[in-house]
Amino acid sequence: MGTLAPTPQPVADAERLRLAGRARMLSWVSLVYMSAEGAIAVTAGVLAGSVALVGFGLDSAIEGFASAIIVWRFTGHRVFSEAAERRAQRLVAIQFLVLAPYVGVESLRAIVTGERPDSSVVGIALAAASLAVMPYLGIAKARLADRLGSAATRGEGRQNLLCAYLAGALLLGLVGNMAFGAWWLDPAVGLLIAGVAVREGIEAWRGDGCACVAGPEPGPGSARRRGDDGCDGPG
Repeated sequence: MGTLAPTPQPVADAERLRLAGRARMLSWVSLVYMSAEGAIAVTAGVLAGSVALVGFGLDSAIEGFASAIIVWRFTGHRVFSEAAERRAQRLVAIQFLVLAPYVGVESLRAIVTGERPDSSVVGIALAAASLAVMPYLGIAKARLADRLGSAATRGEGRQNLLCAYLAGALLLGLVGNMAFGAWWLDPAVGLLIAGVAVREGIEAWRGDGCACVAGPEPGPGSARRRGDDGCDGPG
């Protein structure tokens, strides 16, 4: 008589608490960094008249709020709460969608009016720093998301990776404007920020890309049901 395949078991409580603590720690690091990054970027963007730099700063503020959501989600009894996971997932998704309208409208206005931003050495240095820091945070959170079965954590990690991509595009636009007077690169990067934010917001809301593991609810054999999209949850 053949043996049945073992039923997937939920992550052990102690291990889940350890992983949750790491997720909180990474989110605190992100929150501190994003707060400083956002303040510097918005100030430098206003001074230089750069819509892309201001948009980058607003994106940093929104990502910081997403980090605060993950800290909330993995604190106390919410570590094992499915309802908290769903709420956090949707709140993180909303952060993407809040950014897009402002940056998109301002970028189009800059293109139509031909408004030329000034050079910003501070903005260039900030973009270069984010290009170095953000990929590490994004990849680390993606790995934790897989082990925790948390679409909310994966969404926050995607925001960090988005920040890295946008930092690269922003760096190209700022250097191009400074070196070659290519002023149109600035609002073009702004439109890129808006478009990518919409796409990522929709994917985060759906929980796309969530690699599922057994769920967080404690108890023997209490694996969570997987939805049709491959993510944990009630479907």
